[in-house]
Amino acid sequence: MMGKVLAAAAAALLVLGSGGVAASAPRQPAASTAGCGKAPTSTSGTRTIQTGGKSRTYILRIPDGYDRSHPYRLIFGFHWLGGTSTDVDTGRTVQTGTWAYYGLQRLANNSAIFVAPQGFNNGWANSGGEDVTFVDDIIRQLEGDLCVDTTQLFAVGFSYGAAMSYSLACSRATVFRAVAVQSGGQLSGCGGGTQPIAYLGVHGIRDSVLNISGGRSLRDTFVRANGCTAQNPPEPAQGSLTHRVTSYAGCRAGYPVQWAAFDEGHIAAPQDGATGDSGPRTWVPALVWQFFSQFGAGTPPDNPPPATGACRVGAVVSAWNTGLTESITITNTSSTAITGWSLAFALPAGQTITSGWSATYSPSSGQVTATNVGYNAELAAGASTTIGFQANHTGNTAAPTSFTLNGTACTAG
Repeated sequence: MMGKVLAAAAAALLVLGSGGVAASAPRQPAASTAGCGKAPTSTSGTRTIQTGGKSRTYILRIPDGYDRSHPYRLIFGFHWLGGTSTDVDTGRTVQTGTWAYYGLQRLANNSAIFVAPQGFNNGWANSGGEDVTFVDDIIRQLEGDLCVDTTQLFAVGFSYGAAMSYSLACSRATVFRAVAVQSGGQLSGCGGGTQPIAYLGVHGIRDSVLNISGGRSLRDTFVRANGCTAQNPPEPAQGSLTHRVTSYAGCRAGYPVQWAAFDEGHIAAPQDGATGDSGPRTWVPALVWQFFSQFGAGTPPDNPPPATGACRVGAVVSAWNTGLTESITITNTSSTAITGWSLAFALPAGQTITSGWSATYSPSSGQVTATNVGYNAELAAGASTTIGFQANHTGNTAAPTSFTLNGTACTAG
């Protein structure tokens, strides 16, 4: 497991170099690159590139059914100390297939181009900024050959890979739209850190390799840069084996900051209620994908989508004797993302909610409002989220009616 490899290498992590580079000049927002419309010469697999006078490699994954006229998201996945680009590409360390690119490739469903760079000595010391330059050169190569949406570049990594993602947030905030920093520390430098970028931090409260205090410090760099309201987000209690997600308030429009703390150690795939890396049962990939996919295609950072839109709601009821469970799927049918939502509905007479999941419910009967929890606050255009509750009934087992999302009436379906 990654946790065992990294625990053994903790001392090495803490003394590695912290080279950085100056922030790049701002890029003009664009929805496509020179590679759009061209028959690509690139193919999926390992590629070699000359960068900084050295030969380096990365793994490229082009979506099945690649459309040369469609600008794609470009997502970088950085490996941990002792890991490799192959580990990221295959997901074999946690669970082969479902964990490729930290679980995002499966969720993307051929909607993104993925890159797994290989670090020197299986790490990301970024000496003299050479790893940032490596990323610059990969981007330049791919944008010249493939159809990439230049407003939709993302980086994710665990541990040392998280440190590299953080370094890019610092030095390439005008290039990358958002980063996800999973159990990271400032090991790859921070050449900048004053320009805003959408930032998601994930960290275990019992991390003995890279203490959570360091993760909080990384997060707070972009709480300040993004103009968010400073706070000490709630974190789960030790022994609870749960996680808590906080979306910061007051952030500059288009530059959210989220913080997810979990009750575990230095692992990449925690799950609620169990210990260790758990592969497909972890909640992390869905959180990261939701954070990345909230940004609409071709939408530059300074033109964020509004927070309301049309919606569709589907409800499925399973009833017995005097009880029932209800599953409600909410779909954002507008062309813009929704940031924070409340779903109001009329609960049939005689029904009383006794417990619920994926939302908070108030009151328990009559005209009820379900409000998002931290991890599903963002609902991208076309995206769906499912919530549910258990209720008692006195004979009427009908589904709720009159759904409205943020005050907008929803259609059924």
